[in-house]
Amino acid sequence: MLFSAVIARSGVFPVNRSAVSGVSGVAPPSGMTQSNGETRLQRSRVQQLRDGFTERSQRARNTVQNITTDDVKGFFRRNAFVILTVAAVIIGIILGFGLRPYKMSYREVKYFSFPGELLMRMLQMLVLPLLVSSLITGMAALDSRASGKMGVRAVVYYTTTTIIAVFIGIVMVLIIHPGRGSKDEFTKQEKIEQVSPADAFLDLIRNMFPPNLVQACTQQFKTQYGKRVVTVKVLVNETLFSLNNGSQELRREEVIPVLGTVNGINALGLVVFSMCFGFIIGNMKEQGQPLRDFFDCLNEAIMRLVAIIMWYAPLGIMFLIAGKIVEMDDISEMGGQLGMYTITVIIGLLIHAIIVLPSLYFLVTRKNPFVFIAGLLQALVTALGTSSSSATLPITFKCLEENNHVDKRVTRFVLPVGATINMDGTALYEALAAIFIAQVNDMDLNFGEILTISITATAASIGAAGIPQAGLVTMVIVLTSVGLPTDDITLIIAVDWFLDRLRTTTNVLGDSIGAGIVEHLSHHELCAIDAEIGNSVVEENETKKSYQLISQEKNGGQRKVFLLFASGDRKMCVAELALASV
Repeated sequence: MLFSAVIARSGVFPVNRSAVSGVSGVAPPSGMTQSNGETRLQRSRVQQLRDGFTERSQRARNTVQNITTDDVKGFFRRNAFVILTVAAVIIGIILGFGLRPYKMSYREVKYFSFPGELLMRMLQMLVLPLLVSSLITGMAALDSRASGKMGVRAVVYYTTTTIIAVFIGIVMVLIIHPGRGSKDEFTKQEKIEQVSPADAFLDLIRNMFPPNLVQACTQQFKTQYGKRVVTVKVLVNETLFSLNNGSQELRREEVIPVLGTVNGINALGLVVFSMCFGFIIGNMKEQGQPLRDFFDCLNEAIMRLVAIIMWYAPLGIMFLIAGKIVEMDDISEMGGQLGMYTITVIIGLLIHAIIVLPSLYFLVTRKNPFVFIAGLLQALVTALGTSSSSATLPITFKCLEENNHVDKRVTRFVLPVGATINMDGTALYEALAAIFIAQVNDMDLNFGEILTISITATAASIGAAGIPQAGLVTMVIVLTSVGLPTDDITLIIAVDWFLDRLRTTTNVLGDSIGAGIVEHLSHHELCAIDAEIGNSVVEENETKKSYQLISQEKNGGQRKVFLLFASGDRKMCVAELALASV
């Protein structure tokens, strides 16, 4: 026993300690053995962590030491757009706050913001042709089965993320309770137009089916409200009540809906038309090929224009942000209840953008979501500067296709639809703001009213076009659904310019992650389409040979081959080739 124990301690030969204990005939206490084993296991894990940390540190140290000037130049060259855009945001914020003490007039602010206005005009100029061409080419490149599955996946993703966003907004406003206090702290700024939820829903359907495509490029339908005088004759005891030798007529004014239009691209109608048009072209096969080539060429030309505009984008974003900060009336309005409301919205948007969306991407694709988001950085910063998901659409296309290598057939299908109907940030904001206004008015909402707000906010976010501050318009629908005062929207207008940029950034991130998820789920369908296209191209090349074998003669060691050649203009010629006989 002593000899075995000495050998075991020396570590020269591996000895089974249980066997040694068995030889000695005295077993150690079970508790002591278990604790010693756990201690050794913990030590081994700690040692593994230390070794891993040391290895990573050494690897990072070696990488830093091996960095050359060419590596640094290459990094800045590859990420020039992103670096310039982020720098433009920082400089714009500093410049805006630096110019506030000078109390610039409205005219001076407009002159100062002119470079930013030019950027918005450039991007909005490309939205219409890019929206139409990308959707038509995307739908035409897919067969009916693949486009149907991809559409279902996109709709399921949009619905899921929107519902989650509404839930986050409701939970955050109920937990933080930013509306606690007095309504007197706020100052109303302007009158809000009343909108009927039924009329808003009908406008949504009307815009899906525009009667004039040319008009849809510049205007969208919106119900206006007019007044008419209604005359009522009063009956008393089944007789006409008469006064001054005539019947008494009571007149009252009645508000009636009148079909009207407002300026702006009818994105929803163009999306519906482009999807149907692209679907038909795809089913026309060879007959539709000229149209497919035309819209493919148009889409490529627009993307090249986007590449040029991207060099101007940092300058425009800098002046957009600086001009908006200079234009602010009073920064002190951010305090109190309005400050708590702003913080609540920011926390909700951050939870959705940093936790929920990346988690969904990781669960579906099993890939690092933050690497994917890093490729979208310029699109996100552009959304922050322009506060328009539609204006950001060209740059979102470029980031997804060039940086994240998402299939063009997916981006052309998912992004335009997402920029029109998928508004996670807007849905979160509308649900949160509605309950905040109820809290300001000391109104307790029951479960049914909160459920109504969540459903209405989800539906209203679909109708919010990708234009700046569209959330304020759809907010009227949400407030009306539960009987809240719509005029109180003016309480939050003071900070809406800032929150609008944050929720637009969230909307763009949601659309982009949706494109990545849909591409991953549609991988097999896309590969099957590629395989079919490859086979059809091979067959087409074999059947469209420019020559035909007529005859061949063999004479001794020579073999003559006669070929009939046909050129594109149907001219034919016969060639005689003398080949060595094999």
